[in-house]
Amino acid sequence: MQQRQAAPAAAGQVRSRVALRVNGRAHVLDLDNRVTLLDALREQLDLTGSKKGCDHGQCGACTVLVDGRRANSCLLLAVTLDECEITTVEGLAAPDGALSPLQQAFLDHDAFQCGYCTPGQLCSAVGVLREAAAGHPSHVTGAATAADTSRPVVLSAEEIGERLSGNLCRCGAYNGIADAVAACADAEAAEAAQAADRAEPPPPPASPTPDVIA
Repeated sequence: MQQRQAAPAAAGQVRSRVALRVNGRAHVLDLDNRVTLLDALREQLDLTGSKKGCDHGQCGACTVLVDGRRANSCLLLAVTLDECEITTVEGLAAPDGALSPLQQAFLDHDAFQCGYCTPGQLCSAVGVLREAAAGHPSHVTGAATAADTSRPVVLSAEEIGERLSGNLCRCGAYNGIADAVAACADAEAAEAAQAADRAEPPPPPASPTPDVIA
């Protein structure tokens, strides 16, 4: 992808070269130190999937993954992310264009209407699934579950609602979004259980009863 030419620095303007790996591709950008990650993605790399909603970190439309963790890209200065791995909604699908299971679930469960918030909802949902799988508790996680971070957190409807509460949908497609995330969580749990069953070693053969010689 051809990068846009950097404009000459204005008087008093401070610029830096920033190396970002975005959706698996390395980029070196010459940026004004005040540029946010969201603006760098949209204006320098033409990755316009991440949307500018409130520009104050309150709507979640700009959510991306930074080193695997979800973040509001409108609140992050790009110069602070040198050498970081960034994943936007454009990077969720397979290289051949096949949708990820989560993207397909959003289609299957009618989890969007106008679609403006959908990129942020998808990236945030990826983060939710990873956090729960890693045992990270939320505000509504029970004390017993929160105390044992070695086990995944079951994503109940209450958990999903709490964990996605920072992503707003003006169309009110929350039920479909929650159903899509729950379906993916159930599918991942079933797959993990099957993998554990396959990895479990077979029981040792029973020892033969020794002959008794009088």
